[in-house]
Amino acid sequence: MTTSKIVGTDAGDARVTWHEAEKARLVLAVGHGAGGGIEARDLRAIAAALPEHGVTVALVEQPWRVAGKKVAPAPKTLDTGWRGVWPALAAPGLPVVSGGRSAGARVACRTATELGAAGVLALSFPLHPPGSPEKSRAAELLGAGVPTLVVQGGNDPFGKPAEFPEGDYELVEVPHGDHGFAVPMGVPPRERSRAWGRADIGQERAVTIITDAVTAWLTTLG
Repeated sequence: MTTSKIVGTDAGDARVTWHEAEKARLVLAVGHGAGGGIEARDLRAIAAALPEHGVTVALVEQPWRVAGKKVAPAPKTLDTGWRGVWPALAAPGLPVVSGGRSAGARVACRTATELGAAGVLALSFPLHPPGSPEKSRAAELLGAGVPTLVVQGGNDPFGKPAEFPEGDYELVEVPHGDHGFAVPMGVPPRERSRAWGRADIGQERAVTIITDAVTAWLTTLG
């Protein structure tokens, strides 16, 4: 069952779209990035796949998106919006995993401990701006303070998996995926040995890697 609800926050009205599990054991709340909304392929796939595994998925649209604005506000305002939505996410009385893609992943990491999140799901964590590895945001990821799963595209210009520092988190790579987990139609022969045993994993397989990884990881949380 899918329902949407407007939730007032100090940053404006947010919207939560619930994809409810019949017998939920936890809630996975996922925010979008600065360049798009909850229609992102990974968010749609997670919302479709997880409820049958006992996970209610709440896709959260930040107030700036609900208001129809084109540019995301400062991180502090994003955090305010996320904090304001949290009571609605926790209302079912279940553990809440805080998640997001890109900028939304940063929000989840920054606020996880104070909000009492059961874990953090970081999709396409923007480790650094493209071309500027010296401007690292690793401290946000390493400071989450709760069990954390990072799912990262192998060719993400915001940070390839090999660039991530060692830390107390899990990382799953989507081979050849970009920041939106799009994969090329063909894989160069020299890279085929790294493509999960296939010359071309294809977009469907790339999405399955994401949903399988998230499902398996959430099982470890309860």
